[in-house]
Amino acid sequence: MKASKYILFCLFLLYWVPVKAVPAAGDDGKYITVSGIVKDKSDKRTLPYANVSIAGSTESTVTNADGEFSFKVKEPVGNTTLEISHLGYANTRIRLKEGDTELPTVWLTPSALVLDEIVVSGRNPRELVEDAIRKIPANYSDEPDLLTGFYRETARKRRHYINIAEAIVDLHKTPYTQGAGRDRVRILKGRRLLSPKASDTLAVKLMGGPNSSIYLDVVKNPDLLLSPDILPLYEFHLEEPATLDERPQYVVSFTPARSLPDALYRGRFYIDTERLSFTRAEFFLDTDDREKATRAILHRKPAGLRFKPVEVSYVVTYADRGGKTYLSYVRNEIRFKCDWRRKLFSTNYSVVSEMVVTDIEPSPANIPLRESFGQKEIFSDDAALFFDRDFWGNYNIIKPDESLEKAVGRLRKMQDQ
Repeated sequence: MKASKYILFCLFLLYWVPVKAVPAAGDDGKYITVSGIVKDKSDKRTLPYANVSIAGSTESTVTNADGEFSFKVKEPVGNTTLEISHLGYANTRIRLKEGDTELPTVWLTPSALVLDEIVVSGRNPRELVEDAIRKIPANYSDEPDLLTGFYRETARKRRHYINIAEAIVDLHKTPYTQGAGRDRVRILKGRRLLSPKASDTLAVKLMGGPNSSIYLDVVKNPDLLLSPDILPLYEFHLEEPATLDERPQYVVSFTPARSLPDALYRGRFYIDTERLSFTRAEFFLDTDDREKATRAILHRKPAGLRFKPVEVSYVVTYADRGGKTYLSYVRNEIRFKCDWRRKLFSTNYSVVSEMVVTDIEPSPANIPLRESFGQKEIFSDDAALFFDRDFWGNYNIIKPDESLEKAVGRLRKMQDQ
């Protein structure tokens, strides 16, 4: 079975490999930063991971865990409209005015759209997924593209951050009529902070972290969930419909249909009812069998360390741009417990990686192999760069949430001691 081939691996090491970076191209245009917060109009709660984009363009980002965003907009902004969307909500558009920097709260209204019951009940969920697979060549980009994105990975020991790394990346995607074998990632610029505490010396790291945008693109990597060999391993069920970008979505859940030597997944696909394109995938590694789950995610650990996976989750979203569908956002979270033999208590860890596509442009030229980030590399860079407030320049990023901001300040102080 090939399902584990494209899974990110946790790697426990006490050293790191330097990043191969290339100079970032400059932009002489003037930009302003527009900030805001997105909330649910019905219950006033903040909405994390809402998509924020410039209407009619390929420029976008997402809100952080606190529902906040900051967006770099090229001047003049008078004709610029921001569009905010979230699964299950109606889209909201905001026309920017000159001088806008702090926007009032953006309220999203839960969508009341319901699909015709006959249409929903008349579809076989397995056949629906197979129809969407057959439509991939028509729905997704049939040209090579260069996606610019912001990548972040963090590691926590209990509630405390012990590792924070971020980068601007280029991702070259070959057409969706081809496999992912020639897709490549390049680091444009990156930075990192690592806890210097001796008690945090169990270094939790992701092998090939920025390459998650290649591995977890389930549409381009059918061996993960969508190949003819994989589909029979699952049972499919049609759930209540949903809306995304004001378009109705079929929601198809899947669960393992049999037991295999390798761990399988459970989750759901969101499929556009008109275009039959995959717009979102949420899935979890089955951790009921600890040994199977460990084999799927753990690459290496110190002798004497006991490892127990708790939860391994993935979210992959896609967005329509000019009649074609592109990768938009990838998030991976691994929670686990570790303890040493002869010790009474275990320690909780979590590793999160996420990448948001901030811009897309056609690009027939692939990233040179010597500049690409390797599958077996560990993302690392100069921690001192975290002190540069203007480090990202005009690139769009995911705004740090409050807990991350506090963690950066804490780790900076520890570096100075």
